[in-house]
Amino acid sequence: MHKRPVAGAVVGVLLAAGRGSRFDPEGAVNKLLAALPDGDGTQAGTPVAVQAARHLRQAVGDVVAVVPAAATHGAQVERLAVLLAEAGCDVLRCPTAANGMGASLAAGVGARPDAGGWVIALADMPWIAPETIAHVAQALDAHHCVAPFHAGQRGHPIGFGADFFAGLTALDGDEGARRLIDPATLVRIDSNDSGILRDVDTPADLA
Repeated sequence: MHKRPVAGAVVGVLLAAGRGSRFDPEGAVNKLLAALPDGDGTQAGTPVAVQAARHLRQAVGDVVAVVPAAATHGAQVERLAVLLAEAGCDVLRCPTAANGMGASLAAGVGARPDAGGWVIALADMPWIAPETIAHVAQALDAHHCVAPFHAGQRGHPIGFGADFFAGLTALDGDEGARRLIDPATLVRIDSNDSGILRDVDTPADLA
């Protein structure tokens, strides 16, 4: 069986289709549009997803941002799509996003089938340094996954080489890409960037 060759540059895939129900159980507020406080290298008022998108794009250049195709709060989704486009992302509206993260991930990777690999990032993790993301991208080859570790914990983003295309695009539902990662062959990058472990799950996380 021939391995899929590295055909192009590494692409960033920003997953921005989650509902964030723990942030606002009523569903009125999209956490990805919540404003970041000043500090940690952020500008006060920058939306969570915009900061994550800027850092990913700074590191890899080409970024596909996956958002829902439709939602109950359509105005918020439209606002998110506009902001991500303004941040330089190629916005992909995923009609199956409501199925779960796996569906969004598959759609994002499928949008760049000729990439040399994909760095999968989460839009609710705005504190990852661009340099960390760049290290993950630079360590990728066709055959391996790459992940950053901080204080012994695996964080985000995760890089997947070109050989993982079929597995990634077959994902669906709430199934993430965890099962595709072989710990024995995972390329590990030790990092002092605590942002790789830090996400926005509740309003308190913005403090």
